[in-house]
Amino acid sequence: MSQFNAAFIGLGTMGYPMAGHLAEAGIPMTVYNRTASRAQQWARDYNGQVAATPAEAAHGAAMVFVCVGNDDDLRQVTLGPDGALQNLAERAILVDHTTASAAMARELDTACRQRQADFIDAPVSGGQQGAENGQLSIMCGGDDAVFQRALPVLNHYAKAVNLMGPAGSGQLTKMVNQICVAGLVEALSEGVAFAQNAGLDAEKVFATISQGAASSWQMINRHKTMLEDHYDHGFAVDWMRKDLDICLEEAQRNGTPLPVTAQVNDFYRDIQAMGGGRWDTSSLLRRLKKSG
Repeated sequence: MSQFNAAFIGLGTMGYPMAGHLAEAGIPMTVYNRTASRAQQWARDYNGQVAATPAEAAHGAAMVFVCVGNDDDLRQVTLGPDGALQNLAERAILVDHTTASAAMARELDTACRQRQADFIDAPVSGGQQGAENGQLSIMCGGDDAVFQRALPVLNHYAKAVNLMGPAGSGQLTKMVNQICVAGLVEALSEGVAFAQNAGLDAEKVFATISQGAASSWQMINRHKTMLEDHYDHGFAVDWMRKDLDICLEEAQRNGTPLPVTAQVNDFYRDIQAMGGGRWDTSSLLRRLKKSG
């Protein structure tokens, strides 16, 4: 890896450990984060370099990874005056791990092609735990030849990486993921509330049914914290609202009715009004108990 340099832009809950896995794999890393102190801490933890701007981070990098909040953030760090594309080299690959719109992915793909560079939209699933353990699921959009070049690097923090189609397909797949998660978490919340109101031993209930057809990642990983009324474990409501808004906008474009997704999005809006924007998504149970 001595001749391979990479940059990572955005060191939040997900980006920080993802960039760390690349550094631990022996890839020389330059990082940028809007809050500079976090980038400096990362550099101390992983013996990397800190850049003052995304453009500086991208200079000389064979791959540039981005993991920021939304379309506006993504546009700023890539296409802005100090954005990564200002210094993106020919044949370099821009890998975007942000959960963003498919339209934004296609815009970046076009911009990279104009610079003779390559692009992959690569949103992830697996949460903070998956990022820290290097066990993310990554859904990619882009050209197969570019994907094959990027795959060995992505594997450093993934348990599954798949090419879903052309640019934008990764983001569309992530929308499917969030649609499914939203319904699952609401169903789990209702199941927990029902079990408790029925006077059952809820822990025993979920230890039992998690071995059968009702099982899901959410049930296995969240039912205990939900029973304890703890909601600081993972993906925040504010981010889920952003993602579900993207899903609903895309569904309106392609003509897909999403009644459950729309309902759960409204439930998360209620949680924000309760002051729970930073609670994790399983806090639907707290809303359900309050409304009951």
